[in-house]
Amino acid sequence: MQFHCNDVAQKAWIALEAAGVPYRMEEISLYGPNGKPDWFWKLNPRGTVPVLVCHGGDVIHADSDRILDEIGNDVEGGSRIVPKDNVEIERAQSFRTLLNEFLPIGKKAVLGGDKKKMWTKLKELDGLIEGPFVCGQDITVADCAGFPFLWRIDSEYGPVENYGCNNIRSWLDTCKSNRAFSKTIQGSWWWWW
Repeated sequence: MQFHCNDVAQKAWIALEAAGVPYRMEEISLYGPNGKPDWFWKLNPRGTVPVLVCHGGDVIHADSDRILDEIGNDVEGGSRIVPKDNVEIERAQSFRTLLNEFLPIGKKAVLGGDKKKMWTKLKELDGLIEGPFVCGQDITVADCAGFPFLWRIDSEYGPVENYGCNNIRSWLDTCKSNRAFSKTIQGSWWWWW
């Protein structure tokens, strides 16, 4: 399995690590004088990352949420990282839906907009975390989806517990102590939205 990315593909990278899926990662420059290589444009004419290539190139996924779902359901070896029962499935879906609502609010706040809306939305996310991971004892795609963004918010504005997000604080600490997450933490991330 090949995984083509840059730093904004962190959630898919976490999912590959958490599921234990064997993969080969190839980083793609988003910018620069040479741009993306021709072979990459053939994989994904939209030019977006990440791209996951499975089954010797027979299956190509070029959307990070779709990639999470595919990895979560046991792509080419590894463990399933999807919730196990209906309660966990609903919690994970609610978390990911709320996270997707949060992203434009968070981006606006990072770019100088209203941070009060961001903290209000984060408190909603905080209420969905079961602990130690989003759905309980096991890592799921919800954890993979949320970590890059919530870790960056904590790094930029934190600590999140100062804003009433104690569950997010505990969850971030649990995630950061897990190799699947810690391996993907990069120092340069200004382009993370």
